[in-house]
Amino acid sequence: MDDDDEAPRLALGGKFYMTPAGHATLKAERDQLMRVERPRVVELVSWAAGNGDRSENADYQYGKRRLREIDRRARFIGKRLENAEVVDPAHQTQRDRVFFGATVTYIDESDAERTVTIVGVDEADMGHGKVSLTSPIAIALIKARARVGDEVAVHTPRGIETMEILAVRYPVAEV
Repeated sequence: MDDDDEAPRLALGGKFYMTPAGHATLKAERDQLMRVERPRVVELVSWAAGNGDRSENADYQYGKRRLREIDRRARFIGKRLENAEVVDPAHQTQRDRVFFGATVTYIDESDAERTVTIVGVDEADMGHGKVSLTSPIAIALIKARARVGDEVAVHTPRGIETMEILAVRYPVAEV
């Protein structure tokens, strides 16, 4: 398989692509876990431990389990942030083509108009039109370096579907 057939990489040199908003959201989640939730659970575990037999103390057992969950999630987020490659789509110079951070409006084969924004894996949320950089649609659009008017073939679980690009937008850089 030659390089042209490879999908865009999730991580480049161990870095994970992420928008500034996605980076801020992960930092806020880690701060919430470590500054609010963890101290509250530590207090509950300490109180429960003082109540005697820990083997039959549900508050103690639940609290210890919750502490492990919080620590595991905080470690995961910490590693993600450490290896994050924050890319601000507002600074994209080729604004007529699809790259990471683009908001793309297209028409699919059933004549349904859809709009998606290509974001990092941790930011994907189809309910809000945010698709992962590694999703089939993002891979097809980026690989094709699609422009308005282009038709792009997307490999989906239902087979190959064609879409026509109606618009490519990027956020405006704040001055």
